[in-house]
Amino acid sequence: MPGNMLSKGEVFVIDTDAASREQLSAALRQSAYDVICFADGASLLSQARARMPACVLLEMPPDRSALDVLRRLRAENCMAPVLVTSANGSIAMAVDAIKSGAADFIEKPFRTHDIVDRINAAIDESAQPVSSRQRWLPGCEPLTAREGDVLALLAAGLTNKEIARRMQLSARTVEGYRASILKKAGARNVTDLLRRIYGQGSPSQV
Repeated sequence: MPGNMLSKGEVFVIDTDAASREQLSAALRQSAYDVICFADGASLLSQARARMPACVLLEMPPDRSALDVLRRLRAENCMAPVLVTSANGSIAMAVDAIKSGAADFIEKPFRTHDIVDRINAAIDESAQPVSSRQRWLPGCEPLTAREGDVLALLAAGLTNKEIARRMQLSARTVEGYRASILKKAGARNVTDLLRRIYGQGSPSQV
């Protein structure tokens, strides 16, 4: 950690790529974070019970076991933001990660400074008071605050990439939120969704 800079907290990391892990650890330490790397989810969960990390970075292996780790963290009231990374990401995987409590879903390969920016943004957001502003769609499951933010930007005509830049998320994460919103609303696409929201008819049937 540079000079006498105070630690901004611990970041727990699972990443099987040694070079990626070392670069990420160095960048996070330069940004005043303490970094603890784990070989597997069980050891991470054990430490998370004893100490509260500022953020968790989980690599998604082919067997998707990171989702189990993520769900366990949430079940055990570890409220630190969790960012999921994957070398084989898909929209379905991003949706599953978000539903399981991930703050962001990031595809590999990634640029180390981008990850540090995402971690900073996730920690800043988690430090805000818990929002009571869930959004409701008529007759549908309520949207989370972040889904509501994505929806507002979709309604403003922004693309997934523009929304990702605005919200400091990955484009894949925004795709995941978008798919989740459409599913909750029972809409086939964004046009159907906006008709539903603004009272111009019901979503089209698939």
